[in-house]
Amino acid sequence: MRVRPTGPIVPSSNIQGNALIVVIAIMAFLACLTLGAVSMVRSTAASWESQIAREITIQIKPDDNLDMDKALASARDIALSFVGTKNGQIVDEAATARLLEPWLGSGLDFKELPIPRLVIITIDETHPPDFEAMRGLLKGEIPQATLDDHRTWVDRLVSMAHTTVLIGTGVLLLVFTAMVLTVVFATRGARSGNRHIVEVLHFVGAESTFVATEFQKHFLKISLKGSAAGSALAALFFATAGLLQRSTIATPQTDQATALFGTFSVGTLGYLGILATMLIIALLTTVTARFTVMRTIDEIDLVRSDPGRTENVQN
Repeated sequence: MRVRPTGPIVPSSNIQGNALIVVIAIMAFLACLTLGAVSMVRSTAASWESQIAREITIQIKPDDNLDMDKALASARDIALSFVGTKNGQIVDEAATARLLEPWLGSGLDFKELPIPRLVIITIDETHPPDFEAMRGLLKGEIPQATLDDHRTWVDRLVSMAHTTVLIGTGVLLLVFTAMVLTVVFATRGARSGNRHIVEVLHFVGAESTFVATEFQKHFLKISLKGSAAGSALAALFFATAGLLQRSTIATPQTDQATALFGTFSVGTLGYLGILATMLIIALLTTVTARFTVMRTIDEIDLVRSDPGRTENVQN
């Protein structure tokens, strides 16, 4: 005698299964893209915050009775006299002209235009100086001087980072919710097409866990295929974007994009996050399918015990 091989309860490949793979792949791609974008923005914001927090700026406005070179040197010496400052740098006319070139063009004449001059002071982040005392001393010695400690910008960057995290978390929750609902409907469709098989197996004594495991295996394969495809596309996107950014470095477009968004690289932790997202999607899909099938079997038992409740049971 030759034993007939057993087949799966749910067909391994059909139109519904292929469509679900595509849907899960899209959901996984969007989830990984959101995760990578949030990670990239947080990293850029942290870099900005660190750079701004390390420096303060003294701005001196030109005046007819002011010796600018002497005032710049005096402002630097006053700032460096405070505990918590490391070094100071006077931004010369050439560097100032380069900073203003995108807006005012080249060939600036500082004698004709009232352009403020800057002194950049590097501070100790862990033990910053007394900014109020420094500001008061500068105002007393050089009335045209203004101290900017960048705290307003730091607060804005922190708020932006927190807002970005909240928005990204919200998008991820929406993606996961849409995926769960999609899996529920797909499981109900597969259950409806194979309901008679489930009922027969359950009637002849098949345990609920056995039937649920069969559906679980089916949707686990689908979810792994879909989430792996979507996650791989997201990882490829970030890798390609990072490669293009590195190959077009020092161009105006790339410099502006880098200044605004940072480097298009999520790093090792980012790729690990993409892998974790893929596994979470697969696990979430499998658990959702199992829960739906177990509920179906409970409905079958409910109808068998009381046929009058058939109308209240969703098919």
